[in-house]
Amino acid sequence: MKRIIALFLACLMIMSLALTGCGKKDDSKEGSNSSDKSDSGTKTETQEPVKEVEDDPNVKVLNIWSFTDEVPNMLKKYKDLNPDFNYEIKETIIATTEGAYQPALDQALAGGGSDAPDIYCVEAAFVLKYTQGDAHQYAAAYKDLGIDVDRLIEEAEIAPYTVEIGTNPNGQVVGLGYQATGGAFIYRRSLAIDTWGTDDPAVIKTKIGPGWDKFFEAAEELKAKGYAIVSGDGDIWHAVENSSDKGWVVDGKLTIDPKREEFLDLSKKLKDNNYHNDTQDWTDAWYADMKGVGDKPVFGFFGPAWLINYVMAEHCGGKAPGEGTYGDWAVCEPPIGFFWGGTWVLANKNTKIPKTVGKIIEWITLDSSETGLQYFWANGTLNGPGGTKDAVASGAVMKKSDGTLDFLGGQNMFDVFVPAGEFANGKNLTQYDETINGYWREQVREYTAGNKSREQAIADFKQQVADNLDVIVE
Repeated sequence: MKRIIALFLACLMIMSLALTGCGKKDDSKEGSNSSDKSDSGTKTETQEPVKEVEDDPNVKVLNIWSFTDEVPNMLKKYKDLNPDFNYEIKETIIATTEGAYQPALDQALAGGGSDAPDIYCVEAAFVLKYTQGDAHQYAAAYKDLGIDVDRLIEEAEIAPYTVEIGTNPNGQVVGLGYQATGGAFIYRRSLAIDTWGTDDPAVIKTKIGPGWDKFFEAAEELKAKGYAIVSGDGDIWHAVENSSDKGWVVDGKLTIDPKREEFLDLSKKLKDNNYHNDTQDWTDAWYADMKGVGDKPVFGFFGPAWLINYVMAEHCGGKAPGEGTYGDWAVCEPPIGFFWGGTWVLANKNTKIPKTVGKIIEWITLDSSETGLQYFWANGTLNGPGGTKDAVASGAVMKKSDGTLDFLGGQNMFDVFVPAGEFANGKNLTQYDETINGYWREQVREYTAGNKSREQAIADFKQQVADNLDVIVE
């Protein structure tokens, strides 16, 4: 990784130059867009020796904090594979609803002691706070846990955006994920055939992209057939948000990236031309469109594999081909690369059991063998055969796994989701995204509904940020 390489080379210089070099590499923690991380997770020119670490033999409890039971449940499989693992696992699971998880986690990290987390999980909406922002100081560098991180990132072919997000201001990897959340376009096969005479993903990707101009050309063709291209403007938001060049906050100042500002126009175009059903995501109307019973048949949704597995499959109206829309879906490359969601796994730098914690985190995030977590996760065999297959952070694992899904008409989703991880950009997140995104989308809907002008929507958005966040607004 470039930052680590730079620091290594700097150490060969005299101390004053080394300190100067380190200072230059300490970028803004709030979503700066310097290019020194652009190749994270792709190639490593210099390897540091693996650090030797040991556990405190007096510690018998491993504390894990998470906002779901997903990662804690993975430890049960780890224990099965490692019978010599003799720690009691103490789970603290607090849902993110109503903002309860972060304050509790912050207090536990700051308080320290025997009840402090050894391992903790954070999601995309607030991951930057813990890897690069206000709480980054609590996270251990993976290399300080005895993990040969650079070699394993390259060997496992970890999606670069996940490495960028999990790298602290000093260029050290402190968090990685296990899911791949690079996005695809998920479309109805039957509607594609009716509109263009084919449902071939290689053809459909050329109909809807690349770029938004092609997407809206497709929207017009679908409209002529009586179809909506998406359910609501929220379906394109995550593609817009996570393909932008800059995050909401750069050097402490509110920044509206031109691609995010364009969302005003894209959203209005969808509404004014009746290209969608004007739903909001995570509502009954949105779910109805997955089932095919909304106002107009909806052609597609933007999303990662988790949207297919845990949302669309649950709301498609069936459990087998021929029931509801089950089996009538396929995935192709989206008009623009993006990612949506994900969980990053971090370790407390003050853990008394760094060796054990390191082994667990390596197994979850970097082990590309057939006994690593990600191989089980990709093939749906974590709890035995027949489980849910999911896209994983390791491209190497997906390339040797079976990603065919009946829900997708027998398509191997990994053919699309492996490159999707390469297209995604992880340099546009900030620790304020969850809050600012809500303000922005609220104002965009006010504008597209005709309740205020474009200029007023932007002005009101800026005022909301100024009134509620410690961010400079100009």
